[in-house]
Amino acid sequence: QVQVVESGGGLVQPGGSLRLSCKVSGTPFSIYQWGWYRQAPGKQRELVVSIGSGGNTNYVDSVKGRFAISRNNAGNTVSLQMNNLQPEDTAVYYCNRYPTPLGGWGQGTQVTVSP
Repeated sequence: QVQVVESGGGLVQPGGSLRLSCKVSGTPFSIYQWGWYRQAPGKQRELVVSIGSGGNTNYVDSVKGRFAISRNNAGNTVSLQMNNLQPEDTAVYYCNRYPTPLGGWGQGTQVTVSP
């Protein structure tokens, strides 16, 4: 059974940092690209960043220089270090395959950036 479990979200002030983690089980991991997606209230889910099997990355412009994705193929984990967080980063963050997500989504982890 496929499981994707995200963690690490929370409430931070603008300029703060958080580190999100994603643990994947029940599906091949190392050969696939994985991504962090987010969904803000009233908006569609969007891809924030992806990481290839070899570690190549692709960031959306709004997070370049602030976010850093990494993966551990031995542990089937994907992490997202988020620095200099801004209110517009407030969203539920999800981890999933890229470009074709798995059929289901995890519960996500809430990130709220507020003074």
